[in-house]
Amino acid sequence: MFNATAHPVVFRFAFEAGTSRGVLREKTSWFIRLKKNDVEGWGECSPIAGLSPEPLEIIEAKISTVLDEWQKDPGAIIEEASRWTEELARWPSLRFALETAWLDYSHGGQHTIFNNAFVQGKQAVPINGLVWMNTLEHMQAQIEDKLKQGYRCIKLKIGHHESASEMDLLKRLRARFSSKELMIRVDANGAYQQDSVYPVLEALAKLEVHSIEQPIAAGQPLLMAELCRNSPLPIALDEELIGHCSSEERSKLLEQLKPAYLVLKPSLHGGMMGCREWINLAAQQNIGWWMTSYLESSVGLNAIAQFTCEYDTSIFHGLGTGQIYTHNVFSPLEVHDGQLIYNIQKKWESPLKTGTSE
Repeated sequence: MFNATAHPVVFRFAFEAGTSRGVLREKTSWFIRLKKNDVEGWGECSPIAGLSPEPLEIIEAKISTVLDEWQKDPGAIIEEASRWTEELARWPSLRFALETAWLDYSHGGQHTIFNNAFVQGKQAVPINGLVWMNTLEHMQAQIEDKLKQGYRCIKLKIGHHESASEMDLLKRLRARFSSKELMIRVDANGAYQQDSVYPVLEALAKLEVHSIEQPIAAGQPLLMAELCRNSPLPIALDEELIGHCSSEERSKLLEQLKPAYLVLKPSLHGGMMGCREWINLAAQQNIGWWMTSYLESSVGLNAIAQFTCEYDTSIFHGLGTGQIYTHNVFSPLEVHDGQLIYNIQKKWESPLKTGTSE
């Protein structure tokens, strides 16, 4: 008989992590432990208030109810025909945690989710350096820090300050590095309105910005389709993908909007099974994609990195957020010269020993 338990941990940000929707100071992850005999697998349920589809006020009750049933046949979580596909359609971060815990257990409980070149220490993942929204001075300091660390792709959160001020920040950066030397991405988190978005897109295109994530708020399909069709720079969808759970819904959305890229997060977009389907549908419509973490600790980040390396992709991914907390689960994950690596010489710390439990 398997035993499944949940262990909540509060992670506090090392700084005020600003987006156009507000400032994040702390978040809670629920670590899921699946244990039988002396082997245990770990997963991380990492929802974010105000963005995740899960209602956080009842998530602990949901986790408890699900674990009671899931532990009777945990391997069913990765079966497409399983009851869990429908049961967890609106609980993607929980689904991701269960998938990860089962796969970890299945590989011997060594935090090996997929036994590929990444976890063997043979493959690095190129990642972007994320510049959080803050004062312009602090954002400039973040840029300098990322450049010193060797990042060749920098992603900035925009949409909080006056557009002219943000464009000046980007102009100064582009004046120092050509698009061949440094890729610049921006993420608006839906900050712009119909009457203000086009001037921003045009200004970004002149600076040879690679792409913009979610320029307008999700749920405006006609306007988003128009933007994807007419924008002078590529548009990537993120929040727009939330809540589309069936293959038919997902395919219809991509056909209607025709974005250039998808920004995929297992904790937000259907777990690993859901992201796999998004990737397959995107390939059918010649849409690119990259993977991004969702403020998970090292446990979730490790699973996402291993999952990403199941694909032949050399694009920059967003897998470095674990460094933003005052504490984390000590792990073999390291960032060197803008690349995420798995240092096989380092050992994992138990999530039970991590940080501040609630």
